[in-house]
Amino acid sequence: MAFSRSPPILLLPALLVLFLSFSVSCASSRLHRTLIPGERGEDGLVMWRRSLAENSSSVELSNSSFILAAERTDRKDPLNGYKHYTGGWNISNNHYWASVGFTAAPLFVLALIWFLGFGLVLLLICCCYCCCRRQSYSYSRTAYALSLILLILFTCAAIVGCIVLYTGQGKFHSSTSNTLDYVVGQANITVDNLRNFSESLADAKKIGVDQIFLPADIQGKIDAIQTKLNSSANDLSTKTKDNSRKIQHVLDEVVLALIILAAVMLLVAFLGFLFSILGLQFLVSIFVIVGWILVAGTFILCGVFLLLHNVVADTCVAMNDWVDHPHAHTALDDILPCVDTATANESLYRGREVTFQLVNVVNQVINNISNRNFPPRAGPLYYNQSGPLMPPLCNPYTAGLSNRTCATGEVSLSNASQVWRGYICQAAVVSGSEICTTAGRVTPGIYKQMAAAVNVSQGIYLYGPFLTGLEDCTFVRQTFTEINNNYCPGLEQHSKWIYVGLVMVSTAVMLSLIFWVIYARERRHRKYNKQFIHSGQPPLPLQEKAP
Repeated sequence: MAFSRSPPILLLPALLVLFLSFSVSCASSRLHRTLIPGERGEDGLVMWRRSLAENSSSVELSNSSFILAAERTDRKDPLNGYKHYTGGWNISNNHYWASVGFTAAPLFVLALIWFLGFGLVLLLICCCYCCCRRQSYSYSRTAYALSLILLILFTCAAIVGCIVLYTGQGKFHSSTSNTLDYVVGQANITVDNLRNFSESLADAKKIGVDQIFLPADIQGKIDAIQTKLNSSANDLSTKTKDNSRKIQHVLDEVVLALIILAAVMLLVAFLGFLFSILGLQFLVSIFVIVGWILVAGTFILCGVFLLLHNVVADTCVAMNDWVDHPHAHTALDDILPCVDTATANESLYRGREVTFQLVNVVNQVINNISNRNFPPRAGPLYYNQSGPLMPPLCNPYTAGLSNRTCATGEVSLSNASQVWRGYICQAAVVSGSEICTTAGRVTPGIYKQMAAAVNVSQGIYLYGPFLTGLEDCTFVRQTFTEINNNYCPGLEQHSKWIYVGLVMVSTAVMLSLIFWVIYARERRHRKYNKQFIHSGQPPLPLQEKAP
């Protein structure tokens, strides 16, 4: 892809998008590989059985397309005969990079013209001074004063440009680092939720209420999905650390390069001005050569950061467009394959299945043991149950795993443990078993097992919205919205500060460099004329030296 061949600094916005894309796609790609047969319920689970109308609608949605940041990316494409590029934001498209790179072409051309033009001028001056003996000793007070004023003015402009550049790079680094930290934080949230969900499933395997456990086949399915969850979380955690470290390394290198550049340009501007004022012709000549090369390099860097600024702005607009068009096919689908609603999230299905089975285990104990008055000869089923009947636990899902409304008399997962406290009896241990000595429906030991089952069920149930958001990209859309609203304005503004500062510095030093030569010449002529005015002799021909 084109972006793989681009300079690292140009990839910062793209890397942020790719980084976030991986955070979700890595988490979801391993989680929705297995389709679960069934029907589509109100909860949004996508099953195999679809009607013909649903299939036609899905095909229509998948075939629709939307161009991201279409108006902003309407630029001339040098790879296509300078026709207008109409493909929108697409970092995998060479024509996109060519069109956005063309916006910086004037600065690259200016760098080339300056380097070749001023280099040729320097060469001609050297040839003239080496081969021709000049007879001119003319001196103009106006030219001398004007060159000095302009030299001071451009030196001050260079200093201001260095200040703008230094301030801009600091704010740009801060904005980019904050954006990266936010993206890393969102990725870490995904990792933590996946691991916590996996641990909750593992706890569900251990849950037993009065020696009743989850069915063996459900425990086997938990083992399978746990493997995928842990692998996905580990991969995502590893990639998060590696990508954030690499991006931060690039940011640190860019900051260091800009700080060094600002310091060097400031030093060159100041020393060049000082040596010109002091008439140190040899040192001025050296700084003219150094400044000539630095100015060309700085103009190139101006173009690079202008390109970066446009890519940042394009990316922000593209993210916003993607959020506004959730069902359209876009260029982001190639790196963020989460718009596919034709597959179900296996992890979400297993979570519902485990919650449904755990609630059934608890209700089996309540209905078949706790709420029945067994005689003492019933053995393990008897522990002297008596008193008001316990309310059953509300199962949030039907047998088909769609959402279910609690019936009258059922207690929800959120308050079941508190309600059931009123049904605990005081118990004594008889022959290794707890026997109620007061009225009650559950012994303290059985209550603890029920409460543990409720806590695990509620924990798994509460991860449903997260897994649904992971499946339908709600999580990513919220993250993109946050980036676009809170981070993109700073990224755009501060990247603009950098290239504006670079333009100011390079232009000011370029003009200062020219006036170093002019002022040095006028100063020598003025000094030469003054010597002969004081001596009362006519001035002799002046042999110029190369600047």
